Amino acid sequence: MNLERVPNEEKLSLCRKYYLGGFAFLPFLWLVNVVWFFKEAFVKPAYDEQPQIKTYVKRSALGLLFWIAVLTTWITIFQHLRGQWGEVSDYLSFTIPLGVE
Repeated sequence: MNLERVPNEEKLSLCRKYYLGGFAFLPFLWLVNVVWFFKEAFVKPAYDEQPQIKTYVKRSALGLLFWIAVLTTWITIFQHLRGQWGEVSDYLSFTIPLGVE
């Protein structure tokens, strides 16, 4: 999508939709929001909708960083303690590694 051809009101609407969509446990939408709208928020000359877009981009970046931290923590804990959790970890695993009790 070329944001250059989209009116500013539609940019704000789209940015807001991606921001709100991230709260549905879809942090990928926050990543897309940050990547697509970074130039619009921080590089382009000022226009009426820009402060709101800037807010959504900043909040999307914070939400994305939060999700990265949470997922990294969970993956690290699960990988290190999976063997100690017994059956519970087996229920949480899609594949059970061979040789680990």
